[in-house]
Amino acid sequence: MMPAAETQNIASNGSSQGVHLPIYMDNHATTPMDPRVLEAMMPYFTKIFGNAASRNHSFGWEAEQAVEKAREQVARLIGATAKEIIFTSGATESNNLAIKGIAEMYRERGNHIITQVTEHKAVLDTCKRLEKSGCRVTYLPVNADGLIELEDLKRAMDDKTILVSIMFANNEIGVVQPVAEIGKLCRERGVLFHTDAVQAAGKVPVDVNAMNIDVLSLSAHKMYGPKGVGALYVRRRNPRVQIAEQINGGGHERGMRSGTLNVTGIVGLGKACDLCREEMPQETERLRKLRDHLKTRLESKLDYIHVNGSMEHRLPGNLNMSFVYVEGESLLMGINDVAVSSGSACTSATLEPSYVLKALGLGDDVAHSSIRFGLGRFNTLAEVDYVADKLIDIVQKLRELSPLYEMVKEGIDLTKIQWEAH
Repeated sequence: MMPAAETQNIASNGSSQGVHLPIYMDNHATTPMDPRVLEAMMPYFTKIFGNAASRNHSFGWEAEQAVEKAREQVARLIGATAKEIIFTSGATESNNLAIKGIAEMYRERGNHIITQVTEHKAVLDTCKRLEKSGCRVTYLPVNADGLIELEDLKRAMDDKTILVSIMFANNEIGVVQPVAEIGKLCRERGVLFHTDAVQAAGKVPVDVNAMNIDVLSLSAHKMYGPKGVGALYVRRRNPRVQIAEQINGGGHERGMRSGTLNVTGIVGLGKACDLCREEMPQETERLRKLRDHLKTRLESKLDYIHVNGSMEHRLPGNLNMSFVYVEGESLLMGINDVAVSSGSACTSATLEPSYVLKALGLGDDVAHSSIRFGLGRFNTLAEVDYVADKLIDIVQKLRELSPLYEMVKEGIDLTKIQWEAH
C-alpha cells in the first residue's frame, strides 16, 4: 500500500509512467483485499480450523474466540455492542433477513413497509416478494440530487407502518441520505428503521445509537475484506428488535441465522472493520482530494458533462458522471485498461439504462453515457491523472464522430436530448 504522502507527490505527466495497468476504479462493486486482512485470516485456513460451535475441545474454543473478537470489531465500527451483531454470508442475505424477518415477526402489528426507488436490488426485490404475500410497500421518489424528502416519508407513514428501509449511501451515485433525520422520525413514530450501509460502513462515520438505526446491513468485500461474509446489526434495547429467522437448522447466531459460521471470513471482516475505523479520517480526506482532482481535470477539458447526484452529500470516493453525446459502451471500450462501471455490478448484465439514474430524471441517452468511478484505498494520484487523460482523449474522439454533438456546436437546439431537464 503506497503511503498517502507519496501518492500525493507523484507528478502528473500525461502518460502511464509509474502506473500499472489495468487500473482498478470500481471499488463500489468490490474492493481488493487489504494484505493486512489476509494476514489476519491465514491461520484460520490451516492451523485454527475448528468449528466455532464445537465447544468440547480447544479447536472449537479457538475458533469461537476469533468469532467473538470479530463481533467486537464490527460493533466498534458502528457504535453497537457485540451481542447485537449477527454474521451472515453478505449484505444480500442481511437485507433479506432484516426485511423479511421483521415483516414476519411484526405482521400482527402491521404490514406496511416504506423504502425508496433507488435502493439496491437486494432491498427492492425483497420488498416486491413481500408484496406478493400481502405486504403493502411504499416506494419513495428521490429528488434530482438523489435525496429523499423527509416530508414524503412523514406523509407515507400510517398506523400499519412497521418498517422503513432506506439505504445509507447509494451504490451507483454515492449519495448519502439524511440517515440521522430519518432515524429520528422513525423513533418518534414508533417505526423500526433498517439501513443498507454496505457502501457507507468503513467509509463515513456510522453510529447506530446517535442515528437511531435499529437494523443495519454491511458486507466485508466493500471494505477491503473477503467476499462471502457480512453482518446484520439488530438492536437489543430501546427498542428491542425481534427478527424471524429465514434459514432454519441449528439455531446459530442467537436463533436468527442457522448455519456453520465462516470463521475465516468473519476474522477478515473483523480486521477490515478495525482498519477502517482507525484509518477513516485520513483515508476519507485523501479519497475526497483524488475524486475532486478527477472531477476538476475532466471539467477543465470537456463540455456537456454532468455529475449525477449531490456533491455535498456524497461518499468521498464516488464520482458518477454523464458524458453527453457519447455512447456509454463505446466509452467503456475506449478505456478498456481502466475498470469502471456504467451502473451497479449487480445489474451490469442488462442493457437497460440505470434505474437509479432514471429516477434522478435523466433520459435514456444521458443515462447510457454515464460512468461510475469508485476510488479506493489503493488508488494513486498518478492513476487518477492517467484515467483523466485517457477519458478526455476518448470522449473528444467519440464526439468527433457524433453528428448530434456537431449540431449542438453549430447552435442547433436538440430538445429531444434530455440533458438538463432533470
